[in-house]
Amino acid sequence: MRRGLAELPLHTGKAPPWLFARMTRLARAIIEIIIGEYGTDEFLKRIADPVWFQSLGCVLGFDWHSSGVTTTVTGALKEGLKELEVELGIFIAGGKGKTSRKTPEEIQIKTQKFGLDPNPLIYASRMSAKVDSSALQDGYQIYHHTFFGTKDGKWAVVQQGMNPATRWARRYHWLSWDITDFVVEPHKAIVCNHKTSPLNLVAKESEDTRTISVKLTNEKPEKVVRELKRIKELVLPSHHPIYASDINPKRIEKILLATYENPPPDFASLLIRPGIGPKTLRALALISEITYGAKPSFFDPVSFSFAHGGKDGYPYPINQNDYDQSIAILEKAIKQAKIGRTEQLQALKRLALWLT
Repeated sequence: MRRGLAELPLHTGKAPPWLFARMTRLARAIIEIIIGEYGTDEFLKRIADPVWFQSLGCVLGFDWHSSGVTTTVTGALKEGLKELEVELGIFIAGGKGKTSRKTPEEIQIKTQKFGLDPNPLIYASRMSAKVDSSALQDGYQIYHHTFFGTKDGKWAVVQQGMNPATRWARRYHWLSWDITDFVVEPHKAIVCNHKTSPLNLVAKESEDTRTISVKLTNEKPEKVVRELKRIKELVLPSHHPIYASDINPKRIEKILLATYENPPPDFASLLIRPGIGPKTLRALALISEITYGAKPSFFDPVSFSFAHGGKDGYPYPINQNDYDQSIAILEKAIKQAKIGRTEQLQALKRLALWLT
């Protein structure tokens, strides 16, 4: 197991065509075996496992420690499996940049192959993106979103954010059957080597903040904005974690007018509303804390580093049994994949190097 702390720097380039073509072919061969042997649930489970995902990236031959492993691996899977979706019982939507914004449209089209209602899956896609872009304000801007669905209506999401200032990336994994509430600790895993002190509105400890935020959207907008202006004029401690310098009260008032006319019943309904973004939620959280005493959480839910648990098990040590099982499944799939003997040996060699 690699013990050194693996960094994930932002890389702006992309895999050369010859490498991506090879990755696509190998990804298709490996996933065919995994779904044939273990089923679509196991496929989703592994995609949502950050260790297995990173191992797959290494096996496919991409630079395992760069941010590009996320976009390239998901891209290779999408391209490699697009002609086999009905046969395998899965579909993949989304991608990087502009492609990510087409995810709902792709889900709409691809679910027709399986006779699925697309709306719950489109909602899941939008909510996972909204949580990681607005409700968990960790400084990483989401620029990549890939949605994996099955014929049974189950799903997983792999998305990535970047922090241009630090030039680091953070990857978020979601798995449908692990979620009981989209706005209460919904992640399967979050991978990054750098912890922060984010405004974490999906932590259990932020329940009061969520409740009061919804109540504030039911108040007359001018009343809420008046309170916001008062708070902005206060001299808050320089170390106060919620900053208000970039919050425009006039802009917030326009947004709150829409929520006042059609009040959201709960925080999830508030979060999914068009126009509700990080600044609005930050303003509501600030009022909730300063005026009503409801302190939000600033806990960073990062669960893995980009190495296997990182140096000395930081952020968290990996369950050895889960790790061994993940690697065994991948190793078996490589050995059974319909690829040339040389390519097979090279893939196993890359996996062995990743493990040492």
